[in-house]
Amino acid sequence: MDISEQMQIGTTVRLACDFSTAINWATEALKAEGFGVLTDIDVKETVKEKLGKDVRPYRILGACNPGFSYQALTAAPEVGLLLPCNVTVRELEDGAVEVSFVNPRALLGFVSRPELQGLATDVAVSLERAAQAVQNRKG
Repeated sequence: MDISEQMQIGTTVRLACDFSTAINWATEALKAEGFGVLTDIDVKETVKEKLGKDVRPYRILGACNPGFSYQALTAAPEVGLLLPCNVTVRELEDGAVEVSFVNPRALLGFVSRPELQGLATDVAVSLERAAQAVQNRKG
């Protein structure tokens, strides 16, 4: 039930709430950190439509903080390939919901631009605060 960090990928929060509530909490936490959700991919709906298969609810939120994005794109335009910062929300078999926030330090490790390392840390700290805010909402 605690936040677990997988440095290679990101930070995951396990919640005992319904799926819609988790989406709302994640969106609110991102907003508080200056991120907006640019994309919202409903994996469950897409898999059903394209493959005719049923899967548990799973959404990918593409989050963007304009200030951070501008800094990154100004330093290295190719970093756009790694944007936006993804947040996933998925329902587990036991009914719990996991919200995972990408680790930008791992993503920007692919770009050999030292000037991006400080920015990656700043973005990571912001997303970690969002994860903590979601964790705290669970009561």
